[in-house]
Amino acid sequence: MGLDTYRAKRDAAKTPEPVPEWDVPEVAADHTGDDQDRRGDTFVVQEHHATALHWDVRLERDGVLVSWAVPKGLPLDPSRNGLAKQTEDHPMAYATFEGDIPRGEYGGGHVSVWDRGTYELLKWRDREVKVVLHGERVDGTYVFFRTDGQDWMVHRVDPPPPGWSPLPTGVSPMLATTGALPADDGRWSYEVKWDGVRALVAVEGGRVTLTSRNGNDITAAYPELRGLGLALGSTPALLDGEVVAFDANGRPDFGRLQSRMHARKPTPALVRDTPVTLLLFDALHVEGESLLDKPYEQRREVLEALPLSGERWQVPPAFPGDGEAVMTATKAQGMEGVVAKRKDSRYEPGRRSDCWVKVKHIKRTSAVVVGWKPGEGGRAGRIGSLLLAVPAADGWTYAGHVGTGFTAATLAMLGARLEPLRREAPALDDVPREHTRHAVWVEPELVVECDYTEWTRDGRLRHPSYKGLRDDVDPRTVVRE
Repeated sequence: MGLDTYRAKRDAAKTPEPVPEWDVPEVAADHTGDDQDRRGDTFVVQEHHATALHWDVRLERDGVLVSWAVPKGLPLDPSRNGLAKQTEDHPMAYATFEGDIPRGEYGGGHVSVWDRGTYELLKWRDREVKVVLHGERVDGTYVFFRTDGQDWMVHRVDPPPPGWSPLPTGVSPMLATTGALPADDGRWSYEVKWDGVRALVAVEGGRVTLTSRNGNDITAAYPELRGLGLALGSTPALLDGEVVAFDANGRPDFGRLQSRMHARKPTPALVRDTPVTLLLFDALHVEGESLLDKPYEQRREVLEALPLSGERWQVPPAFPGDGEAVMTATKAQGMEGVVAKRKDSRYEPGRRSDCWVKVKHIKRTSAVVVGWKPGEGGRAGRIGSLLLAVPAADGWTYAGHVGTGFTAATLAMLGARLEPLRREAPALDDVPREHTRHAVWVEPELVVECDYTEWTRDGRLRHPSYKGLRDDVDPRTVVRE
């Protein structure tokens, strides 16, 4: 290509990038052929925080740097190819360039050298370039192959580095049991119990994917969290955390979070008026290494070493030992409670383990809606109360009804969600007769969260108050808490 295209896209007075005045005399029209004397052996990979984060891979050839933009970086997994887009040739001086290209200029954003070294040439053809890279971070054989025009793919030929494994998919979060503070205090670490939505967070190639507790992709619901991918850059990671909405006093507010939980693609105004924060408390897989079998203490060390301090994401502290002090402090702050985690425990995906124990100040549980009763007075013709159940060995068992905690907007939303779930008969047999009169029955698919004072001897909620809808919970996994 020469450097004409490179110069045409840049103004030396506006960008700190090197902009040579003349082409190097040995530049050829295409770079094809394997002649060893037509090239050097420098390669560089630059991390480029432009409109979209990507990595620029540059190989010295004919006195210039032949370049590809690789959206997710050079792959380590030989079973997966990476996208690559050939860009204009760059001058050799670009191999050491780091700095900020002004916004509004071509390629605006921060550029840093991610890796550099030398390469061995195995093949250089118009549609295929095969090289062995020897860098500080990358070492292996790669093939770039053209698919259409400037569109290429990049493939790793060698096996992945020893001990490396791809970021896992389909992982379910580890769950806690409900109980009292452990007696053997020194074996435990204590975290605040956050009142939000659980999420597993996968970061790869600077891109973020959030998955809810029941396996749904909820990434689009929280656009303010995309910047976490830029923060981690090329570091692939699978993290565990909670999405929360804070109130004016800095406390998690589950009711405030409701508007965000049920907006699959929130408006800019909603994101601005009800921002969320991602609180990260565990690391499952980082830099190609599975941490599932590592003890909790080691996983926390890895988590806390990552660059995870941002405006909309952070790692809240954990407190080893002295659970009574943590309970006292969280109660004074109006928090929901504490989660005690055994220091030597491994991460058990999808399992409710007694190595994690929820100790609550506020009694709260999930329940499944199996029907509703019409209200009276101002609620005439609308939902007056929800009829609730929890899973049982042979189906469902009645858990009482809740008729407080609703706003007019909430009642309208619940009515719309429940209408298509109507059924003729109840999904369970143990509903007291007084609660069946005028009842409208529905399929047991919606999960709600309720505060309560206690469970009665016959398994009913006493003084329940509706707190919100849980789209992130599978009805069959609900447990009585």
